[in-house]
Amino acid sequence: MNKINKILIANRGEIALRILRACKELSIKTVAVYSTADKSLKHVRLADEAVCIGPHPSADSYLNIPALIAAAEITHADAIHPGYGFLSESADFAQRVEESGFIFIGPRAQNIRVMGDKVAAIEVMQGSGVPCVPGSDGGLGTDDKQNIATANKIGFPIIIKASGGGGGRGMQVVEKESDLLAAIELAKTEGQSFFGNPEVYMEKFLTTPRHIEIQILADEHGNTVHLGERDCSMQRRHQKVVEEAPAPGITPELRHKIGNVCADACKAINYRGAGTFEFLFENDKFYFIEMNTRVQVEHPVTEMITGIDIVRKQILIADGQELSFTQDDVKIKGFAVECRINAEDPNNFMPSPGKITQFHAAGGLGVRVDSHVYNGYSVPPHYDSMIGKLITFSDTRLGAIIKMQNALDEMVIDGIKTNIPLQARIMADETFRKGGMNIHYLEKMLGEH
Repeated sequence: MNKINKILIANRGEIALRILRACKELSIKTVAVYSTADKSLKHVRLADEAVCIGPHPSADSYLNIPALIAAAEITHADAIHPGYGFLSESADFAQRVEESGFIFIGPRAQNIRVMGDKVAAIEVMQGSGVPCVPGSDGGLGTDDKQNIATANKIGFPIIIKASGGGGGRGMQVVEKESDLLAAIELAKTEGQSFFGNPEVYMEKFLTTPRHIEIQILADEHGNTVHLGERDCSMQRRHQKVVEEAPAPGITPELRHKIGNVCADACKAINYRGAGTFEFLFENDKFYFIEMNTRVQVEHPVTEMITGIDIVRKQILIADGQELSFTQDDVKIKGFAVECRINAEDPNNFMPSPGKITQFHAAGGLGVRVDSHVYNGYSVPPHYDSMIGKLITFSDTRLGAIIKMQNALDEMVIDGIKTNIPLQARIMADETFRKGGMNIHYLEKMLGEH
């Protein structure tokens, strides 16, 4: 390594442990930070140093920028890895990290800032030749007649989205003109409430799209590659439940065409690090919706089919090193499926915190478990309910699904409720086994849509 000898991991749970493992493989020292509720986290025990950064509310700990910077200073860290969630897509945090003399393991603040503003991101992508959903081409003004005219030009149904939104918040689907103005006002209110930004924009509402995303890696020397696509269409309330790679029905020609467009867009905006272009895919056409400027929860399925360690590459890129491979070196082999394992009731999806009295991880060839839990670990009620990810790999998609069924049967998590029964039901579903479901399928399967 050139510049990075010690990394502060500004996160918790399974992604913090994932980052720690990558650091150990690179012989990099680690600093774990934790809230008072997270002292027993596995990565806290395994890190070279650990610093408590505040009480359990995220605002007082994992979102507390001064506390994180201070922890990096007192431990003499060289770099900070934000993981996903929390401050991972905060341009202000990335800027503060760099201004304080540390390396931010991620894109430059300016890239995060632009991509975090959905309106600005769409404008940049359109300028870079990335296909976008037909829409208002910018934020909506206060002229009601103009907004109605724009909606009619696009064609109903349309969707109003908060410019600073994400995770399904600040979205309003409008079926007819008479509902438009009220929906705009509601989306503005939600945008201000959730994201501190009342700006909204308008897009054509695609009725039966799939959610396909492209993984890219870019170094600061102008080298950019794509690692193929993932299908994340199995969603409930805009939250991903199952992810897979490669996506069923995407031909190699289509993969390289859209992948190269994304790689070229990264070069155009001077992007650095790992990133994901998210698309809606309908009638063999891609429509850009947003770019995530961080590592994704579902990155393991891409790692399994390419053999490329994405977190390791993030660190090496931040260290100033060039990518060690080119696009021609990226080979897609086999199929991978990921099930998110959540501490929640599989019937009503209510969180289920508490002590895990027995934990047994699945195993075998082609089975990967990314989880921070263990026998006796207490799942706190303060954070996201995801407690792990189960990933399987096989030569065929059906083989990966069958392997996942077996792994789910093997997995033992007692003391709390988990969504393992739901994941087993999905794996046995005939429509899922055929592949190519749209983003509404899971909710219909559950009788919620």
